[in-house]
Amino acid sequence: MTSSTARLIEAEHRLGAHNYQPLDVVLSRGEGVHVWDIDGNRYLDCLSAYSAVNQGHCHPKILAAMVEQAGKLTLTSRAFRNDQLALFYEEIAALTGSHKVLPMNSGAEAVETAVKAVRKWGYEVKGVAENRAEIIVCADNFHGRTMGIVSFSTDPDARTGFGPFAPGFRTVPFGDIDAFRAAINENTVAFLVEPIQGEAGVIIPPAGYFSSVRDLCTRHGITLILDEIQTGLGRTGRLLAEEHEGVEADVTLVGKALSGGFYPVSAVLSNSEVLGVLKPGQHGSTFGGNPLACAIARAALKVLVEEDMIANSARMGERFQAGLNDIRSNLVKEVRGRGLMLAVELDPAAGGARKYCEALKERGILAKDTHGDTIRIAPPLVITADQVDWALEQFEAVLRA
Repeated sequence: MTSSTARLIEAEHRLGAHNYQPLDVVLSRGEGVHVWDIDGNRYLDCLSAYSAVNQGHCHPKILAAMVEQAGKLTLTSRAFRNDQLALFYEEIAALTGSHKVLPMNSGAEAVETAVKAVRKWGYEVKGVAENRAEIIVCADNFHGRTMGIVSFSTDPDARTGFGPFAPGFRTVPFGDIDAFRAAINENTVAFLVEPIQGEAGVIIPPAGYFSSVRDLCTRHGITLILDEIQTGLGRTGRLLAEEHEGVEADVTLVGKALSGGFYPVSAVLSNSEVLGVLKPGQHGSTFGGNPLACAIARAALKVLVEEDMIANSARMGERFQAGLNDIRSNLVKEVRGRGLMLAVELDPAAGGARKYCEALKERGILAKDTHGDTIRIAPPLVITADQVDWALEQFEAVLRA
């Protein structure tokens, strides 16, 4: 570690709140699938800022849209209209088949927005008694870290010391259709769930689970909310992960890659029945739907489609997963994934995934451990076959060392 790197890490440790435990690499530049540290060392990014950089670092077309719009108009608040918002609505609605769009900034804000909207829908449309609405969620979920969201988290790190918590949530095991069915009652207004649990370690539900969930939600008048903030926009080899089972959510949450990593942009995608319950003054955001955000999001969506990134995610994900499965190592307990949302779960006897992520860093790969024993792998969707093969060589060297 050079003196410059050490100085910046020390300053960060001394002055910053210790709410993260990053790998000790100080990055200063990015392009495509690669990032460089302040000493000029190059790394293949296998995290993509938790899937926020699906389009690759500093994509030139998104950058150009950002610079152009920043020179015209950046923020008006929603007190006035701007010339980018309606175009963003039209383009994302056409792409996703949505009928109503509510733009926000962070993914957590989109989740909070959906929670508020479906509760209000429950009272005004479904007829649930006031303050009795319940939302079913899954154990080991990750939807953000706001006070409302940690109220239904099962992660001790997210919850401990932050109570009292908001009521109105019922937790069931992920992928267990019988448990979901048993949790439904007359007060159930929604089921909030990730198509694949990312933070939990890329946990994929059993085949047919979401088809059964969709049927139960339709039968009981329950709003199905799919949190596609990580899984959406090409990460799993489809535009939205719901497409793998041919289901359609009532509310879809997108964020992260909606801006290609340039700016915080998220959106709640739904229909008039759910989002129509919100009236002026009942919900909003100063920055939500601002012209800079909308121009960036429009460019991010355009390159995602025009440059074939979604299909590339499917192809390269299949290649990457097959290569990981071919690694013969007693350390590897399981490889799982869909598209370029992958994970290698290590045997507990391996001593945790963190040290293997540190070893990968020394070989030019940046990946992140989660839940102790799992290495998450999520490179930008622009990765090539040669880059996948090179990455696999590094993983094999570390996992067989």
